[in-house]
Amino acid sequence: MLQRVDRIQMAVPDRTVAAGNWRAILGAEEESQDRVACLGANRTTWRVGTGRIEFLEPDGTGPVADALARKGAHLFAAGVSTPDVDALVNHIRSQRINITVESGQAFLDADDTGGFGLRAVVSKEETLAAVGALDCFYETTLLVHDAPACVRQCAELFRLDMGNFVPISSDEYGYDGTLTLFRANHLDRWEIITPNNPGNTMGRFFTRSGEGYYMAFAESSRLPAIEEKAKAEGLGHTPVPPNRPAGRSADTVFLHPRTLGGMMLGISRPTMAWQWSGQPDKVEALP
Repeated sequence: MLQRVDRIQMAVPDRTVAAGNWRAILGAEEESQDRVACLGANRTTWRVGTGRIEFLEPDGTGPVADALARKGAHLFAAGVSTPDVDALVNHIRSQRINITVESGQAFLDADDTGGFGLRAVVSKEETLAAVGALDCFYETTLLVHDAPACVRQCAELFRLDMGNFVPISSDEYGYDGTLTLFRANHLDRWEIITPNNPGNTMGRFFTRSGEGYYMAFAESSRLPAIEEKAKAEGLGHTPVPPNRPAGRSADTVFLHPRTLGGMMLGISRPTMAWQWSGQPDKVEALP
């Protein structure tokens, strides 16, 4: 029932400050401002790529204020799209799970999705032209103690075909889990993983923050320009591979949380994510 990762939501103390480098580095453009009553937050929505970023600033008490007090600025929720929001809401409610609908969007709180830190906002699928330096979002990474249980819950909640899912593990980054691809031959998914190295960056984050979102991923056909801009501005970023021949572009660039107002964003060159998503033959060679 899910189409794609169409947005991300960030909990932030100041919407204007948080948006600064999304605009400066990635060319994001402000779209609208409103209030989300069920989250207790004022919201500024920006377009970037074919998706959106929703910056949520608490206007008093509520889920965003509580999350911000616990974690500071961070990736609050994954945004996913579906052709029929009402049908998905009815399916979720048929499982006796609470879901709030407001202004055409459906909001799932972590407490209602099995206790895995899985927050989501569901919106109606739209076809949008790309804005700025990103092509599209395709992944949000969720850290959990029991990845198989969370994967099963995610599949049941959103009626996902587990035949499309791809196992994933990394000795370098220290985790095991699953990519819950929403549709065959499309990259959009949750990466649901359990960290297994408490001494590395991800492991320390998990120990400190507990279950919840760690980062998001996007594709960009303008990755060299993004890397150069971050370098020129002295902003935190990590290119992969770090040591490469002169003139060779990075495959991936990680923009650090301080660079993007509180969350890490990985940006891969087009098709590169298929290397770890079950179809490495789809990766296009660099010229």
